[in-house]
Amino acid sequence: MSDKLIDIILTSKNDDKMPSRLANTMLNHWQNDNLKSESGLATLMEAAVLVELEKTLTSLNELQMQDVVEQIKQGVTP
Repeated sequence: MSDKLIDIILTSKNDDKMPSRLANTMLNHWQNDNLKSESGLATLMEAAVLVELEKTLTSLNELQMQDVVEQIKQGVTP
């Protein structure tokens, strides 16, 4: 899952939507080889949802993570 989220983030043209604090946290997790940890995945998920909501939801559906998709949909305001 972390690889899919990283791909979404790195290929997004919406990088301006990501706060520098979040980018720094991602970099820190990457430098410490913690992107696959619980906090690393949470950071990647937050970043992916911010920059590419629909692509993130599609990828999560492909991974059969419908519960996570529903939680994200409930937490995102239009």
